[in-house]
Amino acid sequence: MTHVTSDRAPSPSTPPSLSLSAERNRRFAALASAFLRGTIAAGLGLGTLAVLVMVVWISSPYPDSGPGGALHVAAGLWLLAHGTELVREQTLNGGSAPVGVVPLLLVALPVWLAYRAARDALSPDEGRPRPSSGGAFGAVVCGYLVVAALVVLYVRGGALTVRPLVAALWLSAVVASAAGAGVWTANGRPAGPLPGWVRAVLPGGAEASEGVRGGLARLRAATALRAGGAAVAVLLGGGALLVGASLVWHAGAAEQSFLRLSGEWSGRFAVLLLCFALVPNAAVWGAAYGLGPGFALGTGATVTPLAVAGSPALPSFPLLAAVPEGRGTWLNWLAALVPVAAGAVIAWFAAREAAPRGGERADVWSVRETALVAGLAAGFCAVAAAGLAAAAGGPLGRGALAEFGPVWWRVGAAALVWTAGVGVPGALGLRAWRVRGRAGAPQWGAAPSGAVPSGVRVPWGGAAPIGGAVPVGGAVPPGGVVPIGGVVSAEGAVPSGGVAPAGDAVSTGGTASPGGAVPLGGAALAGGGGLPEGAASAGDAQEAGGPVLPGAAGAVEERAWWRFWRRPDAEAEAEAEEGAEEGAAVPGGAEEFESYDYMGGDSWGAWDSWHEEGARESRWASLKAASEERE
Repeated sequence: MTHVTSDRAPSPSTPPSLSLSAERNRRFAALASAFLRGTIAAGLGLGTLAVLVMVVWISSPYPDSGPGGALHVAAGLWLLAHGTELVREQTLNGGSAPVGVVPLLLVALPVWLAYRAARDALSPDEGRPRPSSGGAFGAVVCGYLVVAALVVLYVRGGALTVRPLVAALWLSAVVASAAGAGVWTANGRPAGPLPGWVRAVLPGGAEASEGVRGGLARLRAATALRAGGAAVAVLLGGGALLVGASLVWHAGAAEQSFLRLSGEWSGRFAVLLLCFALVPNAAVWGAAYGLGPGFALGTGATVTPLAVAGSPALPSFPLLAAVPEGRGTWLNWLAALVPVAAGAVIAWFAAREAAPRGGERADVWSVRETALVAGLAAGFCAVAAAGLAAAAGGPLGRGALAEFGPVWWRVGAAALVWTAGVGVPGALGLRAWRVRGRAGAPQWGAAPSGAVPSGVRVPWGGAAPIGGAVPVGGAVPPGGVVPIGGVVSAEGAVPSGGVAPAGDAVSTGGTASPGGAVPLGGAALAGGGGLPEGAASAGDAQEAGGPVLPGAAGAVEERAWWRFWRRPDAEAEAEAEEGAEEGAAVPGGAEEFESYDYMGGDSWGAWDSWHEEGARESRWASLKAASEERE
């Protein structure tokens, strides 16, 4: 008998129990597929290393073990690629010795495979069920760790073994991090809320709404992350350049070391592969050297640009042949240019965002904000440098070889001092240079003395006047824009062409001049806020005592929400050219139109907090205070 399956939805006559059972089966199938992806990812990484090791073993004319020994070595290398420390059970002195230096290039293989498995699990083929994010993450990690547990059991008793508890810790951390990154990517890389301490040190205006303040803090945090990431890239690139230059300088010693390790081409090929896998480690060591702390070559021996202290325990290896010797000279001291370049990159990134070229003077961040962003970028760079230093080193044995590589906390502290010491002053200097010749604007968030100059745009949150407020007597000239949350206080004039956007209020004594538009939701309060001819849009409130100039009454214009910044005459000209009449008289505008409906959350999600009850009450309280001050 042939069974026919269908993907169609169950008919109304299908019993509920069958529908629930089908849904459970679909969820189980999705999780099973994610679990299988995890096992395949682990198997691919293990198989790749096994093939490389077997090729070297087959090509060796004098193998010292059978295929079982080669497979044990491949399994040990796979565990080492996850950060697990290996233990050599058979050494020349008869004891065991740890091997903790992880080739960082080798780490990229399992991390990339676990990342792809989790990401693809949430992007199934058409017609296949999609698991939940948590389910996909758990299934991929579990599938991967099942294979890892079998590998840990396999290597026990071989030449290279591991401690099960340590292996479980490192394998879980690496796989969970990679799978979490894959799930995050599959979900569109959501930003999530900023940590409270980041929002505390990166303010967005004391009087701005919560949503605007959070958006400004997020913009500055993103700038700091980009600057810190670029500084880390410069440190690693500079470190690799130092290692390459030293290898060229010590080319003869490196060649002798390479030839001495093996006399056969298969052995030399294996050494070459190992050197290639250790290139990222060498770049981190070079960066630590340029930062000043240097790196350890055994217990009691440190290599820095000033000198080589102690007696380094140097195994015969081509990369170690490039280590400088003796007291440092001015050529060694030139390594300090690497952290200087990293600090300069932070300064450039921060200043580029703080004072955009070709932008208006009011777009410039304050001195405090610029310094905070540069300092935060230096902190990110220091944390990353410390983490890389911790991953790039480790023991190579016992006794003199128990300590190899940079000391992570020294590298992190040196990176913070260098990048902050160069980046913060450099960012402030570049900011001052880029804003030279522009019209004056307040510093440190202070209100300007007098009028805001012509052509200056007051940004969200008010980097110019405190909270975005145009103070008493402060004029917003033609073309000046008062942003969301900006309050034009008593005698603060919005002249011709000055636009106060939705929800902003022209308070007592504040005059909207001819052509100065107060659009949807803009309120002119009692006793002031004269609305000129044709300036009030649908939904604008004109409370008791507020004068309405000729032409405003009975001719309230309703404009499209996405044209709220345009002047009425410019919009009329555009409508005449298009041959469509988009504006219409709306009698009783404020009674028939809810002034906050035109900026719905679907279209302006980032501005939702502007319409919250607390935000509106805060705006009206500031207007009332301005009116009382006027009286």
